[in-house]
Amino acid sequence: MDRLESLTVFVTAVDAGSLSAAARRLGLSASMAGKHVSRLEADLQVRLLQRNTRRLSLTEVGQAYYRRARRILEDVDEADREARDAQQAVRGVLRAMHLGAVVACYLEKFPDVTVETLLDDRYIDLLAENVDVAIRIGRLLDSDLVARKLAPCRMVFSASPAFLERHGHPSTPEALRRMPRLAFSGAVSPGDWTVHDGDGRPVTIDGPLRLTANNTQMLLAAALAGAGVAYGPSFVFGEAIAAGRLIALLADHRTSTFDIHALFPTARHLSAKVRHFIDLLSTSFGAQPAWHRAPAD
Repeated sequence: MDRLESLTVFVTAVDAGSLSAAARRLGLSASMAGKHVSRLEADLQVRLLQRNTRRLSLTEVGQAYYRRARRILEDVDEADREARDAQQAVRGVLRAMHLGAVVACYLEKFPDVTVETLLDDRYIDLLAENVDVAIRIGRLLDSDLVARKLAPCRMVFSASPAFLERHGHPSTPEALRRMPRLAFSGAVSPGDWTVHDGDGRPVTIDGPLRLTANNTQMLLAAALAGAGVAYGPSFVFGEAIAAGRLIALLADHRTSTFDIHALFPTARHLSAKVRHFIDLLSTSFGAQPAWHRAPAD
């Protein structure tokens, strides 16, 4: 028999004044209600109730056990309510990756939520590291995670105006190959940048690298400081390009395009805090996000 159900029968019987009344409230037969209480007494090896055909009363041990059992059931009910409310109310700690502007909007919209962000370009195990949502760019690995497409993204070449004044403006892949290059070390081939020319032919830009980093924000900072030509996602470099702080290069060559996804462990019983955050991401980015504009716009 289920111990929690037995406690419920016992407490209800005391509250209702008889086992038969408890059975009616709980939708059980009178004999089944009696079995639940008898099992409790057998497990505890004590008598909890003095009962006859007309009434029941608590023994001294039963009185103490009743008070504890009632508190246990009340705590369980409260835990159940909190769990149900957590699915509807937007509160609690939300763990996310990237995107300060969207997070700021989310915090303003839902003041009862606190957000913990993990700024990391490595792949992580969401369940093992207790992460609610990960934002990933590029090809997704096969996994049990649920993915929701948020927006497109393209790879871009860019350098600061000051850097281009010193080194010249490269108009061909060959010219760019001779310049200091800044690369993401987490790529499959960090130093081999493949693009397609106007006729669709692939062209590989390779050679020595001036700087590698395992974080794209580091590459952005280095590019803005004039360290070299960076190759990275428009999601990271697009805002600086649109503002003129970086200049997009080789605009007549086609680079790789990727999708940005929100990944989360399960779609079943998705909490309100996660669901609202993902919806806000999708609304904020859209099919044509600001970073996806052509560099010449």
